[in-house]
This record gives sequence, structure tokens and C-alpha cells, in this order.
Amino acid sequence: MTITLSGVTPSGSLTLGNLLGALRQWVRVDQHRPGALFFIADLHALTVDHDPARIRRLTRQAAATYLAAGLDPELCTVFVQSHVEEHTRLSYVLECTATDGEMRRMIQYKEKEARERARGRSVRLSLLTYPALMAADILVYGAEEVPVGDDQAQHVELTRDLAVRFNQRYGHTFVVPRATHPPVAARIMNLQEPGAKMSKSEEGGGGVVYLLDDPDAVRRKVMRAVTDSGSEVAYDREKKPGVSNLLDILAACSGGGERPDELAGRYESYGALKKDVADAVIAVLEPLQERYRELSRDPGYVESVLRGGAERARKLARPRVDAAYAAIGLLAP
Repeated sequence: MTITLSGVTPSGSLTLGNLLGALRQWVRVDQHRPGALFFIADLHALTVDHDPARIRRLTRQAAATYLAAGLDPELCTVFVQSHVEEHTRLSYVLECTATDGEMRRMIQYKEKEARERARGRSVRLSLLTYPALMAADILVYGAEEVPVGDDQAQHVELTRDLAVRFNQRYGHTFVVPRATHPPVAARIMNLQEPGAKMSKSEEGGGGVVYLLDDPDAVRRKVMRAVTDSGSEVAYDREKKPGVSNLLDILAACSGGGERPDELAGRYESYGALKKDVADAVIAVLEPLQERYRELSRDPGYVESVLRGGAERARKLARPRVDAAYAAIGLLAP
């Protein structure tokens, strides 16, 4: 059985970019594969300053959104990272396998540490070591395929290095995973800053369409989206990033199979394009939001899904962690 693993950190509410770039692929393809696991990486949200109540709220919200988007707990395993203690058990072992230099070379750490240092502040130690936890997330299940974007490819390479090193030093214990880059409907960018991706971590969110935004908010954000100089509606990511982003969204949401450059020929004004984009996004979000409201009225169901998912995940993870503990020299209790 090929194990595939995907997760999202609850650093903010899930966005249209999450839906079109990941969730839709999970629902349509990935969950139908034997051994598909989807988790909420709540431990990773602790690497920066945070509000505990907000983390709990966003974790519950993400779980319900997974289900509302169409993940079926009868087909796949949905769970919360911190509910499966094998993640942290294995993380320390991998910290004992990694080197300080490897951790400090990670791009995300270098960027965030430099940004905080410029402000006269320091970062949490967990920001330096969390790649070991991310490696544990993968290795603990023997995942062979890890669907990631370009910004996470370095973490999978580190995971591969740690797995190979551990196997060579202590005996074959881990499957060496590979990063996969599944096709996505579109790379959705911020409506106010089309040079930056639509991030759930952004403060304010004026350029971000969240999956739970009401129709009026969606329409307002789309109609205020930044466009480009000139009045021609054309698909050109370099010269017209704002309009191209709107065309990407329309192509991904309309379901007609037309390419963004083909859709551009329909429009003579930015206003008409924005209206159709807003209509298409609202139509895509409507069934998800209706299902989310149903789940919100039955929180016990979501909790039962997470309990069942954690139990299945623990059964998968525990034998491998026990084997790693024995291999590295720890005495069994």
C-alpha cells in the first residue's frame, strides 16, 4: 500500500488558493488512493508567537473545512497532528540524527530569523528544529509520496537525507520518500498583490478570499482586485499579473475546461471580467459553505472523525517509532 500524506498548518483560515491548489486535488484524486492521510499540523503553528484560543479555533475550523470540501473519513484518514504522539516521539530521534548546519540552511528559517533579527528580536528554538518534526510527520507513516509545492521541496530533501542516514547508521527502518508535484488548477495570487501568493497567514486579508467568506465579502474583494495598466484583457503573467490572476481564478472555478488565455478573448473590460470571476467563486464556495454550516451544527461528528482518524494514524505510526527507538539504542519499557 502506497502511503500519501498531506497537511495544512492552522496559521489562518483556509483560502481559495488552498482549495484550488490542494484541497480539490485531495478530494478528487488523493483520498481514493489506499493509505491516504490528511492532517492539521497544529504543532507547527507553535513555532511563532500565537494566541492559544485562536489555534484551537483554527484547528477545528480546518478539520470541518476538510470534510466540507469533500474528504470522506470512510475513504481516508483525517486527524490532528498533536493527537498522535508518535510525531513528537520520532521528532526527537530525528533531531539526534540531523546536524545544526542542516537546520540552519533551511530557507524558511534563514528568512524568518533575518527578519526578526532586523527588528531586534529573536525567533523560537522550535522554528530552527521544526524541520525534524516535519520529517517525522512523513517518516512515521512510511509515506512514499509527499505532495508539496516548490517552497516545501527542501524539507522533503532533508527528510530523505535523514532517512538514509538513519538507515545506514542504525539499520533499515524508514522508507525514503519522494516529493511529488501534482498538477494544480491554478497558482492563485493575492488580489491586492498579484506578485505574492494568496496566503492564509496574511493579516487583514483584503487580497485574500477565504473559503468561509460570505458572498458579499467575496464580491467586494474581487471587484477591488488590483488590475494592470491599459484596458486590454490579456493573459500575460509578467506584463499583466493582476488580470492574469483573475483569469486563472475564473478558469479554475468555471469548470468549462477553457484555458485562461482563451477566456481572455471574451472580455473587453476589467469590470465585466471581475463580475464573472466573483460569480464563479461564489458558486464554487456555496456548497462547501452549506456543508460547513451543517457540520458546525454537529460538532460531535467532527470530533468523532478526528478521534477515529487519530486512532488509525497511531496504529500505523507506533510500530515504526518503536522500531526506530530500538534501533537507535533506547531500552523498551
